[in-house]
Parts: sequence; C-alpha cells; structure tokens
Amino acid sequence: MIEQGRPCAQIAQQLQAVESAIENAKKALIHDHISHGLERSFKASGSKGQAALRDFRLIAKYL
Repeated sequence: MIEQGRPCAQIAQQLQAVESAIENAKKALIHDHISHGLERSFKASGSKGQAALRDFRLIAKYL
C-alpha cells in the first residue's frame, strides 16, 4: 500500500484491521485451550477444580 502511494489514513485503517484480527485469533486460541486442554485437568480434580475453571474462564474473557 505504501508503494502504491495510498493515503496514510487508509494504511492506518488496514493496520488496525490486521491488529484486530490477530487479537481475535489470540483470544480464540486461549479460549480453545481452556475449553479443551485445561478442562480435562480441572475436571479430574473434582469440585474445587471445576470452581477454579469457572473462575479462570471469567477472568480469561478479559484477556
């Protein structure tokens, strides 16, 4: 885009879109890991583990 002489505002908008897509992918990866990987470990540890998993999920949505 720079080589094509696009306006700075247009380049900044595209960079913001890329950053947002990367951030969303990171969040999806973290939540997938919680759902599949950590869930098994916490469930094996009984009710305290399940409570810890619930708390962790609540906090993780703010990542």
